[in-house]
Amino acid sequence: MANTSVPDNDPAVTTARLLSLVAGQQIVYGGDRVTQVSAQLARDFRPGDRVIVDPSSGQLLYVPFGEHDRATAAVTSAARAFSELARCTDDQITRFFEAFAARLSDPSAFAPIATANLADVERAAASGRSTTRLELTESMRSGMVAGLRGWAESVGVRDTVERTIEHDGWAVEARRAPLGVVGFVFEGRPNVFADAAGVVRTGNTVVFRIGSDALGTARAIVEHALDPALDQAGLPAGTVGLVASAAHAAGWALFSDSRLSLAVARGSGPAVAQLGAVARQAGVPVSLHGTGGAWVIAAADADPLRFRATVKNSLDRKVCNSLNVCCIVHRRAAELVPVFLDALTAAGRQRGTDGRVHATSAALEFVPDAALSLRSQVVRADGIHDEPFVSRISIDELAHEWEWEGSPEATIHVVDDVDQAILLCNTYSPRFVASLVSDSQDLHDSFFDAIDAPFVGSGFTRWVDGQYALDAPELGLSNWEGGRMLARGGILSGESVYTVRYRAMVTDPNLHR
Repeated sequence: MANTSVPDNDPAVTTARLLSLVAGQQIVYGGDRVTQVSAQLARDFRPGDRVIVDPSSGQLLYVPFGEHDRATAAVTSAARAFSELARCTDDQITRFFEAFAARLSDPSAFAPIATANLADVERAAASGRSTTRLELTESMRSGMVAGLRGWAESVGVRDTVERTIEHDGWAVEARRAPLGVVGFVFEGRPNVFADAAGVVRTGNTVVFRIGSDALGTARAIVEHALDPALDQAGLPAGTVGLVASAAHAAGWALFSDSRLSLAVARGSGPAVAQLGAVARQAGVPVSLHGTGGAWVIAAADADPLRFRATVKNSLDRKVCNSLNVCCIVHRRAAELVPVFLDALTAAGRQRGTDGRVHATSAALEFVPDAALSLRSQVVRADGIHDEPFVSRISIDELAHEWEWEGSPEATIHVVDDVDQAILLCNTYSPRFVASLVSDSQDLHDSFFDAIDAPFVGSGFTRWVDGQYALDAPELGLSNWEGGRMLARGGILSGESVYTVRYRAMVTDPNLHR
């Protein structure tokens, strides 16, 4: 039995603080389910440590005291800064974004950031991990600067009237107000710092936890650009903070803090789903950017040239909105399957690599024999692999997202009609991005009505991006894998993080009910 301590001065107390764990100890979760403590967890646990149950799997998440303490301190600082930020002016917030952008643009200030990023990239590459999104390229740096300047130029919306309801003798204003402290866990993409800092424009504060691969870069950005910009603008310390830990436990600790007003997670599907479950269990609303992968459907009237361009331009690089699964209507399969293979090959050639195709049985019968005998030199995070250009895949594997590094990789399937493709997309996809190639407006309209996805298009899939589509730096994109979101779109930007307050203005002193 685990040791606990109960306050002696209150006989009504029925809870206790956990001081130790025993191997095999049962822990109840979800009301009617039980999970057990492993021998390793029992050995590791010390007084002051915490254990969180992942309600979706029953996995026990071990949070050492030090990780919990770091996350708690960062949230405490952000909560204090949130109160102080209300007394700061919009001009101060503007100066923060201007100063942040200026320091990233300044070669001398950026030099130590570039050095730290190079070290992160080399370390990740040596471990065989992907560096596609980790490298702080000149284009990424320019994008960060542009995003920050965009926030500097945007109008302050911390306290704006959304509508006024007039009554006899009184009126009610519905006014936007800041939400609070935003917790943000994301993978190794340094540019997310600039995107997510946008919550400050609307009067919120933010606490980051970044993946271990990019932690050195993150620390350098905080030291040489972010903190000096906060100081220069006179904004409170803690307005934007970093939990400087490489441990997953730091993310669990952050998202289990009920003082967060919103938890945002970006990264791989299972890790993001787990973080979301931890936050929800703590009563914190979430915005999850997890499983990606876009679907393209070629209808019976698809134009071959448009279809080819759609496929090629949706595979220029691997991000969440890249083409992952392509469905072709059977009537056109003999013509369009080779077009798909050619487009994917062209996308690889554009990157200086070979492509990789996974075909279902229904699609394989339309793949030319010559393509079936081809081999590809596939660029993966751990090196170059000799693999078949085309391999067989089952229907159930339509749900798999191909996390390719340098070689474009996608699945192809042949369907009876567009309705069958819609059914498969709604069943196996992350319900994220769907595009229909067709010349029929009626078919596009019915496709939009039936497909269960927040982002629906008629061409390349890579348009799904806050900056590209809405001219607003995004905090994250959300799919509908976990259900539709209440009163907001799938693109979360800094200006959409707000709540609504109501203010009554009584002109009739004798007003009563």
